Amino acid sequence: MTSGSSSSSDANPGGTPVDHGAHDALDDLLAGRHSDPFHVLGPHADGSRSWIRVLVPNAEQVTLLLGKDDKQIPLTPIRHGMFSGLVDGRLDDLRPGQPSAYRLRIQWPTGEQITEDPYAFGALLGDLDLHLISEGRHEDLAECLGSHVMEINGVRGVRFAVWAPNARRVSVVGDFNSWDGRRHAMRLRHSAGVWEIFIPRLEAGARYKYEIVGVEGNLLPLKADPLARQTEAPPATASIVPEPKPFTWTDDAWMAQRGARQAKDAPISVYEVHAGSWLPRGDTDNGECIWRQLATRLVPYARDLGYTHLELMPIMEHPFGGSWGYQPLGVFAPTARYGTPHDFAAFIDACHAADLAVILDWVPAHFPTDTHGLAHFDGTALYEYQDPREGFHPDWNTLIYNLGRTEVRNFMVASALEWVRRYHIDGLRVDAVASMLYRDYSRKAGEWIPNRHGGRENLEAVDFLRDMNATVHRLCPGAITVAEESTAWPGVSAPVEDGGLGFSFKWNMGWMHDTLRYMENDPVHRRYHHNDMTFGMVYAYSERFILPLSHDEVVHGKGSLLNKMPGDRWQRHANLRAYYGFMWSHPGKKLLFMGGEIAQEREWNHDASLDWAALDDGLHRGVQKLIRDLNHVYADLPALHRHDSDPSGFEWVIGDDSANSVIAFLRRDGDALVLAVSNFTPVPRDDYRIGVPRGGRWRERINTDAADYGGSGVGNGGGRNTDPIAAHGREQSLSLTLPPLATVIFQLEG
Repeated sequence: MTSGSSSSSDANPGGTPVDHGAHDALDDLLAGRHSDPFHVLGPHADGSRSWIRVLVPNAEQVTLLLGKDDKQIPLTPIRHGMFSGLVDGRLDDLRPGQPSAYRLRIQWPTGEQITEDPYAFGALLGDLDLHLISEGRHEDLAECLGSHVMEINGVRGVRFAVWAPNARRVSVVGDFNSWDGRRHAMRLRHSAGVWEIFIPRLEAGARYKYEIVGVEGNLLPLKADPLARQTEAPPATASIVPEPKPFTWTDDAWMAQRGARQAKDAPISVYEVHAGSWLPRGDTDNGECIWRQLATRLVPYARDLGYTHLELMPIMEHPFGGSWGYQPLGVFAPTARYGTPHDFAAFIDACHAADLAVILDWVPAHFPTDTHGLAHFDGTALYEYQDPREGFHPDWNTLIYNLGRTEVRNFMVASALEWVRRYHIDGLRVDAVASMLYRDYSRKAGEWIPNRHGGRENLEAVDFLRDMNATVHRLCPGAITVAEESTAWPGVSAPVEDGGLGFSFKWNMGWMHDTLRYMENDPVHRRYHHNDMTFGMVYAYSERFILPLSHDEVVHGKGSLLNKMPGDRWQRHANLRAYYGFMWSHPGKKLLFMGGEIAQEREWNHDASLDWAALDDGLHRGVQKLIRDLNHVYADLPALHRHDSDPSGFEWVIGDDSANSVIAFLRRDGDALVLAVSNFTPVPRDDYRIGVPRGGRWRERINTDAADYGGSGVGNGGGRNTDPIAAHGREQSLSLTLPPLATVIFQLEG
């Protein structure tokens, strides 16, 4: 093989071959304007020989190392980092994996680099991948796009692929190429609008971004990878090539039976957590990975309190910590604030080992406008709607995903699958569903665009939610989805095949608002608001509900749950205990935000930890003990959970005693009966007679006024026997003592 030999077809008057291809394209390549670098760089056939062209700005010398013997052939410098040479050998014989393949020895001012030529590799993504991407039906999108350590033709390196159909040029930049966009310009696969390149010898841990020249020829701000599985910790914004070795899971038994643990007839009690502020503040500053600390402290804590589920506020990478994760940009990457992706997986594995399911808050409704993110990703409104009446969210100053675009819809479905499949997440709670369903959400007349039928419904979002739910349920057996939806949209938790949105459960925002409003009233006024506590049963079976007391109720000046309660210090704790007793006995799964279980005094602050010191006080410890006992009784008594979405599991006993602010109802599971009675005044009531369906002894399982909880200790001596005295249309009745500001739960024995 030779370089620099004469040729009648390409020699200059001095006999040296002239590489016209390199000269013709050199200016565009050096200026970063060339849209097809693979057409120029790398090996290119010239009869029985091949030109090898390399663009390495600032390099001093480039030498080809040919074949197994590493025959050295210096390339000719043209100018400004372009080197070329004509060698004997056909094109296919020079590609990586062939005996005659070449490598590059690049002499830099700071040292020598030996590597394969990125432009010697052929097309990377298969035709089926490209077809599925273009149709928006790729169910393994995260394995296709993004950065992946792999071996191609015997060469180890990293494959990059990114969707940017309107860009003129896309390059991968990072420390490995001095952030020079001319070094690793990518190949466009036109059929799907995807750019790709394989960078040999690059390893996991490399930082990178995409340098993009937009549709109008302007250089855009460097962009993070939309499908990055790992990122730098904010405020840094680079993506990181992830470790290819998969996490070793130990939760096979859990995964096989989690569906039964999350069924509509299962006891589901959720502890909502902000991972960054649960630990005592000093413990998060010691350099130890937060996920590892939470695995050893949060997991046993939640399990001891009897919770069945943890729900994590969004842990997807987000630039602004004050958004609590609800404005994410890295919807495939766990935030680097708390540890690595493997650390996060280890935390989930620890949860499953402790019989705790994990739900993640997930945000497909909108994304922030940060320039390194998705906004105008390729110089056009690619992920967002073009018209701000559709694409800009006025409440949050964010951009709205254009879910009518097949590729964007596929991107978000793939994000959902990433968490449930890759990280064994047991459920997704979808944030801000109402904002997705209505085109006029939080908009005035003239500020929104009707759908194709002239209506306010966002038909693209409806289709997306149905598709997402159906896909998750089909591919991830046993996983659940939960909607935070605050309107009366019908069929949120109805199956897709029945015309519903397909969620497993829906947050009951109406119940939460009504009952909190009632509890905030002074007891003397509660008689006038009695309907707030009973109205929820009018629609209790229209959906499969979760009763939420979430983080939204203890921020932005709303105060803590404890401080919503009226009265002196003792009464505030008593009110809160009574409210919890009512909630845990009411139809619907349960959710309580962290801090509520210790009756935290102040409202939640994401920059501070919970007030763990409050547990030095008996009243706060009492509330915590009550939550533990409520969770265990709730799980122990099927009547309290098995028929949450079935009218046969509930029966009013007293729903109209507004004068005394007393509420009583039965929960049923076949012959098993549970009676819940709440007295929402500070007046104890002796000999309060309540009719019951069957005679016998009714055991007092929970009394929120018990001394162990910080109450006054008024009660029924552990239980009461029925009398053959008719009351409330029943032949048997109980004469009860109703403690002040308390809920009492009785179980019929036998």
